[in-house]
Amino acid sequence: MQSLYPRLLNSRQGGTLLLALTYLILGTLLRVGLLAVSAGVVSWGWGTWGSLVVGFAFDLLMAWFLTLPFGLLSALWPKRFSFKVLVGFWCFGSCLFVFWKIAEILFWEEFAVRFNFIAVDYLVYTTEVVKNIRESYSLPLILAGVLLLGIAWYWCWRRLGLVARWHEGFQAETSPRWVEVVALLFPLALILVTALFLGRHDLRVKEAPSNTVGECVTTGLRHMVNPQPSWANSYDTELAKNGEYSFLAAFWANQLDWNRFYPTRSHPVADLRQLLGNQGIKFATDDPRDITRAVLRSVKDQPRRLNVIQITVESLSAEFLGCYGQAPYVAQKLTPNLDRLAKESIWFRHCYASGTRTVRGMEALTLGIPPIPGQSVLRRAGCENLCTLGSILKAQGYDTAFIYGGDGFFDNMNYFFSTNGYRIVDQPAAEKKGEITTFGNAWGACDEDSFNWCLHEADRAFAAHQPFHHFVMTTSNHRPYTWPPGRIDVKLINREGGVAYTDYAIGNFLKLAASKPWFNDTIFVIVADHCASVAGKRELEIRKYEIPLFIWSPKNLAPRVVDTMMSQVDLTPTLLGLLNFNYTARFVGGDALAPTFTPRAFISNYQKVAVLQPDGVLTVLKPVRQGVQYRADLQTGELKPLGITNEMALEEAIIYYQGTDELFKRGGLTNPSR
Repeated sequence: MQSLYPRLLNSRQGGTLLLALTYLILGTLLRVGLLAVSAGVVSWGWGTWGSLVVGFAFDLLMAWFLTLPFGLLSALWPKRFSFKVLVGFWCFGSCLFVFWKIAEILFWEEFAVRFNFIAVDYLVYTTEVVKNIRESYSLPLILAGVLLLGIAWYWCWRRLGLVARWHEGFQAETSPRWVEVVALLFPLALILVTALFLGRHDLRVKEAPSNTVGECVTTGLRHMVNPQPSWANSYDTELAKNGEYSFLAAFWANQLDWNRFYPTRSHPVADLRQLLGNQGIKFATDDPRDITRAVLRSVKDQPRRLNVIQITVESLSAEFLGCYGQAPYVAQKLTPNLDRLAKESIWFRHCYASGTRTVRGMEALTLGIPPIPGQSVLRRAGCENLCTLGSILKAQGYDTAFIYGGDGFFDNMNYFFSTNGYRIVDQPAAEKKGEITTFGNAWGACDEDSFNWCLHEADRAFAAHQPFHHFVMTTSNHRPYTWPPGRIDVKLINREGGVAYTDYAIGNFLKLAASKPWFNDTIFVIVADHCASVAGKRELEIRKYEIPLFIWSPKNLAPRVVDTMMSQVDLTPTLLGLLNFNYTARFVGGDALAPTFTPRAFISNYQKVAVLQPDGVLTVLKPVRQGVQYRADLQTGELKPLGITNEMALEEAIIYYQGTDELFKRGGLTNPSR
């Protein structure tokens, strides 16, 4: 090894070696820096020190992979071509590495994790993301820093005399170029061959109608990127990861095959049907593969054709609301309007968000299903013509609309809602109709504007003598945290300011709605799409998944507090129960106000999906075919491994998630009324 380094440096591959060293040093500096800022939450045990070793191993792997293009370029670069141009490519690679590491720092600041699903998803929507970054950070300063630091690495190696040795070796090299190409590509070929054999032995590929080389390699690569560091302390786990490797792994894992990566049962849909049936749900057919429920209203009660306005609030964790009494926010009094609503509404005090992104909340709130690992249903093929709250109310004669302050192209929202029973009123559509945007940022119009659009849509439906259901999605409680001046205390900034402004906008909207002729016949639902952050040192921070849910209608619903544990998936059946409609549906969630309702909560975090029981048993399912259980303290969020497996809880968790996944894949969640 002592002779290998100078031999490589004094060759055509000297620049590749220096570029790889640059990457390794940057990765190590980043890992040490993240350790420093996470000093209070890492374990400081074997996991922490092991993360540094394992992380360096991942960095070595990615150093080879990411410098491979430059190595091939160096091997094939003719001596008659300018060496300075090759140096220019080297500096570009160095700048790229610096850019990635700075991006990781910003991503960690926002989510406290390495690159994951979110980074992959955001790459698709560059317009919104770049605008968000530009409004949140000084982009010229960041780019200038990237350029300077990238070139500084070249200057550093040059001052040490290593660039000169590379140049001398490049000019003197006489070995055949094809030998270098073969040597560089040999590890890649080995990986692809290994992936081919892994894919061929994969059960799913064996059962597939075709067994092409491409399918085998793709399947094998999915297995090969699966291994990721894992410790009990999630911060130790994240420190051990390599950002670029995690990004590629997330890219591959965006569509996860349940049967390949998670614990399975032989007849998940039939088992799910039985599980739902045990909870008092009556089915429309005797088919064991069908969960279509037939809900018949009470004979003594008439259906209430009340309007429904659902305000889905961006990133609103329960902890921010004063009514939940959590420090330090209770003292800040950020949400006076929502705190008042808590006393005047049906307040579901223990409602849990299904996931960590807006599309996950929308999925749960419209479809009434637990989160399927990988992409949200909103962004999958086959997301059309499903059973949603909108499709059910539309069949009842309602005007149904999705109202969003931004561009609904983002995250495929417009396509999903427009093919599942809703009209679209997003910023482009609203402005085309003459609606005004008084204030906006990267994500679209401010909350007051989208609420004004909702008022106009409600007025139009009322004038047409048509009941209405409007799904309103807010945007303001999101970085870059900007809002119209003069609305809230100027001292409030960032997330606290976003929460305070959203509360102000909701209060103003309800005040304006109270003056409308349709107000007394309207139910208002206020719920969060997801919580503000789920980062923490535990595998799942269950306390952070708690979100507010209020159902408010002063003339129709008596206020009360419901302490039953529930999820976002239960909102639609609960709301339809209050309306007392006859309907058929394919929800997995249940009516939380029904006497037969079984309390539990569905939560997820990227590849992990879980079921939380009221007694504190938390069952987490994750790749590869793992099912782990904890005893959770519902007050503190503390998790302790369960000594003896709770087989019933494990069985139910697998059935819920695998059954839902199977139903979606074979069309079992489509709109039964079509």
